[in-house]
Amino acid sequence: MEPRATLNYDEENETRKTLEKQGYHFVGTHKHSAVKTCLWLRKSIRGEGNCYKGKFYGISAHRCVQMTPSIFCNQRCVHCWRPLEAFNINIRTEEVVWDSPEEIVEGCIKEQKRLISGFKGSPKTNKDVFAEAEVPKHAAISLIGEPTLYPYLNELIQEFHSHGMTTFVVTNGTNPEVLREISPSQLYLSLNAPDEAIYKKVAHANYWSQIKESLKEIRRKKGRTRTVIRITCIEGRNRVKPDGYAELLEIAKPDFVEVKAYMHIGYSRKRLSREAMPAHSRVKEFASEIVELLASASNYKIVDESEISRVVLISSGRKRFLQ
Repeated sequence: MEPRATLNYDEENETRKTLEKQGYHFVGTHKHSAVKTCLWLRKSIRGEGNCYKGKFYGISAHRCVQMTPSIFCNQRCVHCWRPLEAFNINIRTEEVVWDSPEEIVEGCIKEQKRLISGFKGSPKTNKDVFAEAEVPKHAAISLIGEPTLYPYLNELIQEFHSHGMTTFVVTNGTNPEVLREISPSQLYLSLNAPDEAIYKKVAHANYWSQIKESLKEIRRKKGRTRTVIRITCIEGRNRVKPDGYAELLEIAKPDFVEVKAYMHIGYSRKRLSREAMPAHSRVKEFASEIVELLASASNYKIVDESEISRVVLISSGRKRFLQ
């Protein structure tokens, strides 16, 4: 029997057409998975720089496959740059048939190679770097949607690992039972509010109790999986109450914390003004306030920053760079 789930949605073809116009390339038989190249991959192939994940963790952007096994999401975060407006998700009795992890991984790697093939003949392309790019090393399971809605996420991670790739999973924390099962190379949880009231205004969802349980799961991963809490700061919305964030971080005890500015890009511009994007100095100031409020017994301190990406890295002292 084929795996099925009751994720229901309307106007399926129109949704996919909209996403394709945004540069999403669907893979697999049932088209619920997608891959997309990012700006930093293109810059890296041309020798023009690397993303902040490279600076923080040693990731090569040109060897990173940015993908999702699920285009669906159960939150509607106001700051999301993805085209949430493309989704017309309603409750109805339609079933979604899920592709296997093997099919998704094979499709993503094949599509990634096709997408970068055009760089081969460019005089701007570094030939040695391009040769590396043809053999992906990292899978960023964070493109669009919520990956924990895919019922075989654990098997998907293992399939990427079997190809000699590392995995970065970014979750909104609404499915703690899935986090309990998975062991990616690095697990991110996006923490978008210091308390429940602000969370509901930012995420337009009602999963606060699940997120708090997921913070406990992050702590239980200690020593088994590298863990990161990402805080995206929005002026006038959630860049408040650093004591609330510190309290939640004490629950999770992650290896790293990324405090990052909301970026006024993509579809988020339909929901937020440019003034909602804080300057890097404001992000760094807020990160410092959070560190000062963490328990004196903790080893957290600011260890790096990327001004161009407006992000600050807080570390517990764990080794930063992946092999």
